[in-house]
Formats: sequence, structure tokens, C-alpha cells
Amino acid sequence: MPISKLNIEEFLELGESAPIFDVRSPSEYSHAHIPKAISFPIFTDEERKIIGTAYKQESRETAIKIGLNSFGKNMVRMVEEAEKRVKTVGNPERIVGVHCWRGGMRSAAIAWLLDLYGFEVYLLGGGYKSYRHWVLNQFEKKYPLRILSGYTGSDKTGILCELKKNKHPVIDLEGLASHKGSAFGNLEMKMQPSQEYFENLLATELDNVSKKFPAEAIWLEGESQRIGHVNIPLIFYKNMRLQTQLFLDVPFEERLAFITEHYGKYEKEKLINAIIRIKKKLGGLETKIAVNALLEDDLKTCFTVLLKYYDKLYHKSSSKGTADERKIIYIQSNTIEIKSNIEKIIQHV
Repeated sequence: MPISKLNIEEFLELGESAPIFDVRSPSEYSHAHIPKAISFPIFTDEERKIIGTAYKQESRETAIKIGLNSFGKNMVRMVEEAEKRVKTVGNPERIVGVHCWRGGMRSAAIAWLLDLYGFEVYLLGGGYKSYRHWVLNQFEKKYPLRILSGYTGSDKTGILCELKKNKHPVIDLEGLASHKGSAFGNLEMKMQPSQEYFENLLATELDNVSKKFPAEAIWLEGESQRIGHVNIPLIFYKNMRLQTQLFLDVPFEERLAFITEHYGKYEKEKLINAIIRIKKKLGGLETKIAVNALLEDDLKTCFTVLLKYYDKLYHKSSSKGTADERKIIYIQSNTIEIKSNIEKIIQHV
């Protein structure tokens, strides 16, 4: 069967049932890739560097010969690896998708090899570059959104998780970013994705959720544009800012109890390092009070200082938007209990 080229929408649909092989170098894949794509490099990073140098300093023909020499040594290994991957996903037709950066020689070489061996091979027209165009286009769309906001400690994440369990369309921005958005957002020391890969993950979620729930608004938490080291794409963030916000107003003491229980389990050293990171904004005196309270196991005093700081930060952030930009519906609640708060929130939708 001849090797066929697919556009990006067709290629992503193929990836739902067949393995997608990303034949770019390991470092290219590590930086960012199509979610679910499998790293299947035709060259190592060092080989790619050598070939690129030969192309620039000598000739195209010399670079191709060097590439063929490396490729030839790995043909059997690549075929066997492809066989394993196809068996893993239960694909008796042995259908695979292949892409490189621009849909050039790297993907063509792998496609030729796998086709020769008997796989049914589909190439991504335009390669990963066309996928990135697709990603950026997703943020241009005017999705219907529902923004859940509230002061720190309102357990907005817990509410969104419960909504998702109850079959509502939800995108967890903090989950995609591997960060909870504050100086204390990475106490579990998770590796955050690159900016590019975060965008890939978000675009995939937007596409999946909007297709699964075509007539419903997508629930999101009201975030700052920056989540740890990554940023919500500006055009999508502006769309978020224009939506009506459902502000869950939970009393300070309730939120303090939740924060103390939730964050009090972490090592003191990690908490102190997080406090020191915001020392300049928190202020010298408040920093000292918070750290000393933590050292004396007075978690309530420590988190009282921090929660007041984040409440002030929220007010400052809110004041940046105009009245037209930030339409807010305040939902009063006297509890942190998730199901009770969901009932109150749904009444306002």
C-alpha cells in the first residue's frame, strides 16, 4: 500500500487508535511533542549535529551519506521497535503514523523502511511544524468558558475535580502546568513542562473537551496568566478574562483551616524556602513572623500571615481589570465542603 500523507486533523485522529512515531532527535522530542506521540529518533542528538554540520560546511550529498550510514546500522532495531509498539496498542493492521519537523527526509526514510517491511504508514504533511500551527489556532477560537474563582484556600481545584467526575467539561490548568500557581505551588517538586509542551497539552485538552461536549461551556479555574514557569497563551487568557466569573466567597477561618491541613504536611524546609521566595513582596516583618511561627510548629500563625498576603494579592490582581472585563458573580458560602459548594455554584449557572 502506498505511503499516504494526512493533514493535521486526520493525523491526530489516526493517533487515537494507532501509534504515532516522532522521528526527531531525543532533545527535540524532550522539549515538546504531540501528546501520546512516541519518541522514535532516526538519529541521536550527536548524529544530527554531525549531519547538520556536514550539510552546512560541505554539501547536501555528504550529509545524506553520513545519515544513511547511521540509518543503515539501525534499520533492524527500528523495525523491531515498531513491531513492539504496534502489538502494545493491539493494532493487527499494523497501521502507524510518522512525522519529523517539516515532513522532510527523516520521516520519509522511516516511512520507506516501515512500508517496505509491511506496515501501513501515514505521514503528517508539514510535520511537527504543521502541528504547532494547529496548536496556536486552537487558542484563537472563542470557546464558551465558565471561570471559577475565589480566594486562596477555597478548594477550587477540588470542586473542578468533582465536576469532572460528574461529567462536566473541565480543564485543569494547574494539572497541565504541574504547578498550583503560587510560591507554594510546586512543593511536590514536579517537573514542569516547557512552555511549548504546556501549549500542546492545553490545545489538546481544548480540542478533546469541545468535541466531547460541543454544546457546553468549559469549566476553568480563574488563574493568573503565569503558572509557575509557564504562561497561559495570551489570546486564550484574554478570552478567560472576558468571561463572567463565579467567585466562591468562603470565610477566612474556613480557608485557613483548609490551607493549614493541606500544606502543613510538607517539610518545614520546603515551606521556608517557599516563604523566602516571596520575601520581597511579603515584607521583612511578615516573613520573619511566618518563618518563626513555622519553626515553633505554630502552623496557624504562619498560614494566617500567608493567607492574608494572598488575599491582598488577589484584590490587587482583580483591580487591574475594568468593570467590563471582569463580570463577577459572588457566591457566599460558610463551608469548604465540596458538594455543598457545587450545589451553590450550579444554582448560578
